Amino acid sequence: MNTSETLQAKIGPSILNSDLSRLADECEKMMKSGADYLHLDVMDGHFVPNLTFGHPVVAALKPKFKDVFFDMHMMVAKPTRWIEEMAGAGAEQYTFHIETVGDSGAGDVIRKIKEAGMKAGIAVKPKTDVSVIFPYLQDVDMVLIMTVEPGFGGQSFMADMLPKVKAVREKYLHLDIEVDGGVSPANIDECASAGANMIVSGSAVVRSDDPASVISKLKESVNRFVNVQ
Repeated sequence: MNTSETLQAKIGPSILNSDLSRLADECEKMMKSGADYLHLDVMDGHFVPNLTFGHPVVAALKPKFKDVFFDMHMMVAKPTRWIEEMAGAGAEQYTFHIETVGDSGAGDVIRKIKEAGMKAGIAVKPKTDVSVIFPYLQDVDMVLIMTVEPGFGGQSFMADMLPKVKAVREKYLHLDIEVDGGVSPANIDECASAGANMIVSGSAVVRSDDPASVISKLKESVNRFVNVQ
């Protein structure tokens, strides 16, 4: 858990929205445009219907981006299955969905993630009551509030998910809270004012003609609304 007195504004482009045939080049472009980290969506075709990439792709990218924070969004039915592989590939943060393990299994997943040397994140889908993750927030490094249904890029932003962000922020002033799904300059003020300081943005950043400008606008909003320096 982040116990510093202030929160940092962090903007993480979702590389799933990039040209996957030029993945390394696209990642480099994002970092040069001012990204703070890279958000990598792993889908297994079971927890969500789509299928993306696994730890071999992470292992191939990491040597080219040794100093870049890799934030793994694990949309997989069996999150413990991939912990060791992702840690070995170089991932820094491993975020699993509470829906995959239920209330009783989350603690074990968090423990295994940390034992593997990664930060632990816990995510909730739109239809999941945010209160189910409260018992674990003292033990995780980050909470991910989905603002679309997980599984596909390019969906419309669900503003009615932001009360979940507010509920977590009211209880945990210094915890990293990430929002993911349809986030853009058009709705970033809503996200930031609710208390989100980690912003995942896919299409709005990756497919922009000027990603540096978009990232700058997103970070400016977070810095305006969240207690950051």
